[in-house]
Amino acid sequence: MNVVDLALVSATLTASAPVVFAALGGLLCQTAGVFNMALEGQLLWGAFSGVLFSHLTGSAWLGVVGAVVTTAVYALALSVPAVAFRADPVVVAVGVNLLALGLTAFLMRVLLGAGGVYTSPDLPGLPTFAKLGLDVPVLGPQSPLVPLAPLLVAVTAWWLARTRSGLRLRGVGGHPEAALSLGLGADRYRHVAVLGAGALCGLGGAQLALGNVTLFSEGMSAGRGWVAVVAVMLGGAWPWPVLAACLLFGAAEAFGFRLQGLGLPQQAADAAPYVITLLALVVAAATRGRRRLLEAS
Repeated sequence: MNVVDLALVSATLTASAPVVFAALGGLLCQTAGVFNMALEGQLLWGAFSGVLFSHLTGSAWLGVVGAVVTTAVYALALSVPAVAFRADPVVVAVGVNLLALGLTAFLMRVLLGAGGVYTSPDLPGLPTFAKLGLDVPVLGPQSPLVPLAPLLVAVTAWWLARTRSGLRLRGVGGHPEAALSLGLGADRYRHVAVLGAGALCGLGGAQLALGNVTLFSEGMSAGRGWVAVVAVMLGGAWPWPVLAACLLFGAAEAFGFRLQGLGLPQQAADAAPYVITLLALVVAAATRGRRRLLEAS
């Protein structure tokens, strides 16, 4: 049995896609000067609303649209207190995450008539490239949302570096006083960034619940939103390093599943991506600390 092959690359892309969407949203917020720790709850809400709208409409694509729209609206729970009323974004984000955990569990019982896990043969999932008649190596078993994730990273990198609105967003986050002196509405940019992050988490949740699998389970985001927060911290809020951090998590998760087939206990395989993410964060912090010492000397 080969441990590393094209199937592992495909599994890495599958595992990392939801995290990439959420981390990209966190990156936009960080660039605008808002530390968004609510990615976990928004990702969970996106997964639930994607399944709900797919169930109600019979279309996975309408499920994706419903996830994007409703998660952007759900992001108001962070945007209004943290931006409009200057509440501590960390405290607000903890409340948003806990609300999503309880609300999705409650609504799953009320609207879907299930507890714990909801799945049905009639629940439509996202089509893969293979089912669409496109036999693309590596991407064959993926939904179209998977390659969309790195594509959006590329577009975001170009937008932040090359467009007036992107540079203004960076100015609002990096130099708010200067932005204010130029007449830029900092709060407006921050509201847009937080709502845009919600929409991206909706995409990530839809991919998680309708692309990676075709079901919803309580707490199915399973820490991926927190990994996205760490990816933003590791990448220094720059698109390409953030993408690399997300791919590291995806590779660890995919490799853990592969090692289960070689006899590794399931608990160790499940923990592997989070252990590697924490180790990467520790190494990055130590590297930054060493760099500061060298600069000081």
